Amino acid sequence: MLRKNLAKFGMFVAVAGMIAWGAPVVHAQGAGAEAQLRAIVAGAQRSAKNRARDRYRHPVETLEFFGLRPDMTVVEIAPDGGWYTEILAPYLKPQGKLYEAVPPGRSLQSFRKKIAANPELYGKIIVTELNPEKKAAIAPAGSADLILTFRNVHDWVAKGDAESYFQTFYRALKPGGTLGVVDHGSKLPADPHARSGYLTQGQIVALARQAGFKLAASSAINANPNDDTDHPAGVWTLPPTFRLGDKDRAKYAAIGESNRLTLKFVKPAATNK
Repeated sequence: MLRKNLAKFGMFVAVAGMIAWGAPVVHAQGAGAEAQLRAIVAGAQRSAKNRARDRYRHPVETLEFFGLRPDMTVVEIAPDGGWYTEILAPYLKPQGKLYEAVPPGRSLQSFRKKIAANPELYGKIIVTELNPEKKAAIAPAGSADLILTFRNVHDWVAKGDAESYFQTFYRALKPGGTLGVVDHGSKLPADPHARSGYLTQGQIVALARQAGFKLAASSAINANPNDDTDHPAGVWTLPPTFRLGDKDRAKYAAIGESNRLTLKFVKPAATNK
């Protein structure tokens, strides 16, 4: 047992070293997927600012809950500044495939510049347009093993077009594929317009079911018991936004980032859609 544990530790150190020096990671025979993921999360390709948020976003535990494997075809939805992209890109580079579905306009232009600036890290990423109104394909139909969306659903609910996004995800996933959703979780009655930025689990589940998904599991990985979800400027009152500026800043900093729902949906294996 001791020899086995030492071997696992040695593999973790080796992978961590490759990440720290910017070397490509080879998913060696017998290497634990969790050790690889933890090494990448600790890697030098991530900024100190991003790593500081790990205590709220729990990237290792979240991605493991969603079933991420190194040989998957994954679509990340609306990556914004690329917080999760910095983890997914090196993890999937050797064996998998990563699509980044980005809204049109400045977001798309900015993201293309970001990946062009670091071809060693992002060279294999396939950038697609996230535009359900035009029925744009975020990945070839029925090709994705896993689709991930982090704190985006409340924006779509506020705009009144959330249904079309879930339909887009359904088309891109393989039968049996997984949709992983993280969003701000309300502890108050549901607001159909998501004006506070928070959603109830029931709101998200209803959207997913309407598109054909089944709820497979939920997790409290990203829950925050200190967040009562009732704030004067909604979720944006809390870090990292601090919309109220210095007003009661220490109070909101002590609460931490928002309470979050972490939900795993599955596209049924037997489907004609």
